[in-house]
Amino acid sequence: MVKMNEMVNPTAAEDAAWAAINTPLSAEQLREFCLDVERLLRINPMLEFSAFKSLGDNRYSMAGRNISQEIPFEFDLSFAVKELPDGIQIDYDSGVKSSTRLTIEDALQGSKLTITDAYERLPAEDREQHLKEVDRSLVRWAEYLQRYLVSWQRWHRFGPWRWYMRRVWQPMKPMARRITYILLWISVVEVALIALGAAIWYVEYR
Repeated sequence: MVKMNEMVNPTAAEDAAWAAINTPLSAEQLREFCLDVERLLRINPMLEFSAFKSLGDNRYSMAGRNISQEIPFEFDLSFAVKELPDGIQIDYDSGVKSSTRLTIEDALQGSKLTITDAYERLPAEDREQHLKEVDRSLVRWAEYLQRYLVSWQRWHRFGPWRWYMRRVWQPMKPMARRITYILLWISVVEVALIALGAAIWYVEYR
């Protein structure tokens, strides 16, 4: 279940948006997972990456297209990642969004992850001019991250699954992932129908 307080108007008094999810991982496991920043960001279904590079010293650059707005916009950002006692924080060098903080807490079953996007870089009077550059993907990202973590908890011990997710799924654009998912299900249905046909033939003509 995703709890959220999605920012609609960055000119309002609050200059942050947040979403919280429950995860099946322990707090320690979740922290280790979040340290893979490229995977973490690529899970976001609203970001189409054209480049992602490690610059060393916990610094990265990324470029691509954000499709969370009605009119998609391009991004080309550099950022630094720092570990905090209760999670990690991504500090952007430029852009409307100043930081993304991931706060990790213990929960009764697993852990809780709260993602907070801060928009405090620009003065309130200037934000109206940059509404079309606001990243509105936070809630969708949290939803997809929760799904990924459930699958990760179930399948990460299997080498072929890890290889597929890292080498095939992760570099894909969101649309390619959806198409692949549909094709896989079509293949499963086809195999099931073939098996059903074979079973009917066996029962009738054995």
